[in-house]
Amino acid sequence: MAKKFIDIMDTTFRDGFQSVYGARVLMNDFFPALEAAKDAGITHFEFGGGARFQSLYFYLNEDAFEMMDKFRSIVGKDANLQTLARGVNTVMLDTGSRELIDLHAKMFKKHGTTTIRNFDALNDVENLKYSGERIVHHGLKHEVVVTMMDLPPNCVGAHDVAFYERILREILDAGISYDSVCFKDASGTSSPQKVYETIKMARRLLPEGTHVRLHTHETAGVSVSCYLAALEAGADGIDLAAAPLSGGTSQPDILTMLHAVKGKDYDLGGLDVEKILKYEDVLKGCLSDYFTPPEATQVSPLIPFSPMPGGALTANTQMMRDNNILDKFPQVIDAMREVVEKGGYGTSVTPVSQFYFQQAFNNVMFGKWKNIAEGYGKMVLGYFGKTPCAPDSEVVKLAAEQLKLEPTTQKALDIADRDESKSLAHTREILTKEGIEINDENLFIAAACKEKGIAFLKGEAKVNVRKISQMQKTKEVALNQVASSNNGKYSVVVNGTTYNVEVKEGFSDGVEAKSITPVSAPQVQTSSKTSTGEAILSSLPGTVSKILVKVGDSVKKGQAVVILEAMKMEIEVPAANDGVISVIEVIQGQNVQNGQVLARM
Repeated sequence: MAKKFIDIMDTTFRDGFQSVYGARVLMNDFFPALEAAKDAGITHFEFGGGARFQSLYFYLNEDAFEMMDKFRSIVGKDANLQTLARGVNTVMLDTGSRELIDLHAKMFKKHGTTTIRNFDALNDVENLKYSGERIVHHGLKHEVVVTMMDLPPNCVGAHDVAFYERILREILDAGISYDSVCFKDASGTSSPQKVYETIKMARRLLPEGTHVRLHTHETAGVSVSCYLAALEAGADGIDLAAAPLSGGTSQPDILTMLHAVKGKDYDLGGLDVEKILKYEDVLKGCLSDYFTPPEATQVSPLIPFSPMPGGALTANTQMMRDNNILDKFPQVIDAMREVVEKGGYGTSVTPVSQFYFQQAFNNVMFGKWKNIAEGYGKMVLGYFGKTPCAPDSEVVKLAAEQLKLEPTTQKALDIADRDESKSLAHTREILTKEGIEINDENLFIAAACKEKGIAFLKGEAKVNVRKISQMQKTKEVALNQVASSNNGKYSVVVNGTTYNVEVKEGFSDGVEAKSITPVSAPQVQTSSKTSTGEAILSSLPGTVSKILVKVGDSVKKGQAVVILEAMKMEIEVPAANDGVISVIEVIQGQNVQNGQVLARM
């Protein structure tokens, strides 16, 4: 009897990149490994979408559409190239208008996509209707998704087999067209038994011949067991990755799974061990210069208590590294448990996982529930759809008060369509103003990536990739500057400002700076009367995103003065009292540290 063929999607070049490197891998660095994967007989790849859209513009100064075109040219016309979409959010963190959702499907079809895996983090089927319709309309295969996780201990009301059956029945009753069904566990927290029972339930409920697959991560240490359970229950496909982008926060390794099914009646994609070994060897060479965060290779027994998805974990730790606050990460993960419990049990997958993380981060940095993150607050208030269970009433009240929004039961799409800033007409105006060519690609880049998309289109984007050679070079330069007297002349960076400093050599009663010359000092705004004044301080490390006042402005207590960008959040820095702005000590785009003076009043 022939073994059952199991379709294997190689997630290395999308979820693997996201789970290990925060999605920051340059295309020309990994294309040789893609050639090796093709030679190894792999024909189904996850190649874009999710964080591998915005990240290219945010951190790599690369065009995602160009990357997708080149990817297709390497693997050939017959390969199944799959992307990940977040329902009405598509590849954004916020709800898109109907225009943007349609443009997303149109552009991804144009640039080589075969299949779009389409999920909603709240499992609100309303958010899958229009997005799924446009995917099918533009000639793409639609893989509809039920998102999974385990709840923290002693929590009930969602994320059991009965809940997943209800969601699947709602999908079927809604008449959503689909080509396959995926159960997606981004945090890898579901137990093998629940996976087995869920796939069995789906097999009973779905028409015979429906392609059913499971997606999970190794983060909690049970991914191989979950895949075996899914296969025993009748799943037709699973997702795997190649070393060094497998295991840990990513999917199980292809070789590991081939070993796990030895003696069983499953043929994993017709893959050959020796060919996969060669592919992984090439991949390791391609990525040898990339810094691998230690947390990306670890399995955590705490993840089931605070379900942080593998795809979000390293992106967040990398941002915390960049802001010199990585020491806070264990506290943030611990704080996530309460945030999930009180948030209505949306699945911990983007964007909800980011909302959970942002709120946990705020609870650690500013005190419990003192600062409601905008995304989390809007979620519990209903602006992204209906949460599986009602959120905590006190948290809903705090969110309404702090965000100055009332709870809503309106459809997320209808709310987005009324937002003029999410219209294509608004984006066209921005492109015209910036002198950027108006075409479908540029419209979607600008709409999806906002200011950073505009910066890319204007040629102003920067590359921010953690490579070992660059890190060593930076360290060597710093050491050389310290070791060399350079005749007592140095360049020193203080709070983002570069100074040329000449220091007197030898010992004296005190250090004598003979001259200090600013090289790139911020254009500080001051009033005609110099004032020390009351300092308005940065509440955490980040980048100055917007300055909302100018010198001479009267401000009220609690009024936002500066907006900082950190951890994918915009954080308002308010005035502590009524007063008049006397000095602004930073400029837009400047990096600031925790407690740094931003302005005085």
